[in-house]
Amino acid sequence: MNFSERLKRDFSTMTLTLIPVAIVLNLVLGQVVSLLKLPIFLDSIGTVLVAILAGPWAGAVTGLLTNLIGGFIDPFFPAFAPVAIVIGLVAGFCARAGWFKVWWKVVLTGLLMALAAAIVATPIRVLLFGGVTGSGSSFFIAYLLATGNALVQSVFAVTFLTNVLDKVITALVAWAIVLRLSKRYVLRFPRAENVLQPETIPASEEALR
Repeated sequence: MNFSERLKRDFSTMTLTLIPVAIVLNLVLGQVVSLLKLPIFLDSIGTVLVAILAGPWAGAVTGLLTNLIGGFIDPFFPAFAPVAIVIGLVAGFCARAGWFKVWWKVVLTGLLMALAAAIVATPIRVLLFGGVTGSGSSFFIAYLLATGNALVQSVFAVTFLTNVLDKVITALVAWAIVLRLSKRYVLRFPRAENVLQPETIPASEEALR
């Protein structure tokens, strides 16, 4: 199966049905955390959920649409669309490698997402917002700046550290949601093998993957 066929299969009817639900989940949780001024985000759980069940490109699209639609709620959202895309891609590729079958690999996935998010988000925060976006993490950035640390290093350090907690929680919660789904329901998605053991997938399903 070539890339275009794989992509077409990933964006199945089940995937297209899940993506809007995932976007709503992202936006609702993101807004709750923002209102509470917590130093985490929790606005990518839906993105990771889609990435697990439908692959990296579906996850990337979910992240992109979340941030574009989120712009109607928070003007900062669209600027961080590249971060959301990268999170979807990293989660999806890790899921394809079988990292959402064992808890400690799920944690490693969260760490990789945190690193990728920090690398992409740092220049956005520095160049567009001077390092301060009004999120809970901005307080820690301001503290590091006040103690004489450079802007880029301060932003990267805080962004990475806050993302470590956020993305590990995000990966674990998304994984927990998938585990709560019935096997029969998971098999309706194009990337069921990302979370199910090969021996549990019917031969007819495996032949299509």
